[in-house]
Amino acid sequence: MKKIISLVLILAMAVLCLASCGENNTRLRFVTGGESGTYYAFGSVIAQHATNNAGISVTGVIGNGSKSNIDELNDRNAELAFCQSDVMAYAYMGTNLFTAPITCSSTVCALYTEQVQIVTLDENIKTVADLAGKKVSVGAAGSGGYFNAVDILSAYGIGDLDKDGKFTKIDATYQSFGDSADALKDGKIDAAFIVAGAPTNAVTDLATTKAVHLVSLDEAHIASLLAQSPYYAKVTIPKEVYNMSEDVTTVGVGAVILARNDISEDAIYALVADIFDNYQNLVSTHAKYGELSLEYASSITSVPYHAGAAKYFAEKGITVPTK
Repeated sequence: MKKIISLVLILAMAVLCLASCGENNTRLRFVTGGESGTYYAFGSVIAQHATNNAGISVTGVIGNGSKSNIDELNDRNAELAFCQSDVMAYAYMGTNLFTAPITCSSTVCALYTEQVQIVTLDENIKTVADLAGKKVSVGAAGSGGYFNAVDILSAYGIGDLDKDGKFTKIDATYQSFGDSADALKDGKIDAAFIVAGAPTNAVTDLATTKAVHLVSLDEAHIASLLAQSPYYAKVTIPKEVYNMSEDVTTVGVGAVILARNDISEDAIYALVADIFDNYQNLVSTHAKYGELSLEYASSITSVPYHAGAAKYFAEKGITVPTK
């Protein structure tokens, strides 16, 4: 009887060991963005593919913008997060949106460029300067998009804030992508700043029923923005994206995945390998896979890379900064 009991215990321990070491043992919460944005749509696809194929369990979670996502990592409410490249740098340095450095996370990879899209249905709004006196959604309060709106409006001389942080030269509202699109459709606002990879679901849906216009930035103001911040890049949104009359010139920032520093090297290696070993075959599942490249993925210099990501890139002959 003792031998039987011992055998049962040994078998039970073996089963527990296999369960603890087996597939999908590592569970990662991936905070993305609002349901109408690219973060949520693309993040959910990445999470599902990794869960099905990489031996880790990744769950896409709705997020409230770049700053909020970093706060979720810092508060241990998530293990992975999407973030704009400018906002993650501000967090790491403790500037602009952040009162103190937040260094609990590291770079996993940069994925694609997020364009600053200034969306309107009013054909008379042709330049950023035309937004003066208009009702404009500047993104959710504290979001990366809000900070981009401040930068661009300030470059054009209409980004002044009063002592309470309120805009003085535009009538600002603070709405998510989806709410901004709905407000445009209902005529409640004149324009909206939407910072996301184009095409963005909220804008695409709006364009199915309305003639959407995006406001271009001129060369002089783009040059000024690039000189002031290395996180911006000049980008073009082709007219075909939203069935517009002409291409749109604007600026963009990088869409980056961050991971908490205490997530295992193996788990992050598995995630990065799953993304970049397969992205060329996954464009049919989400168009953003078509914009990925190892060169861009490893281009971040403001925040060090996670050891698991660094290991993957090293195998590809690429050295990235680590802590």
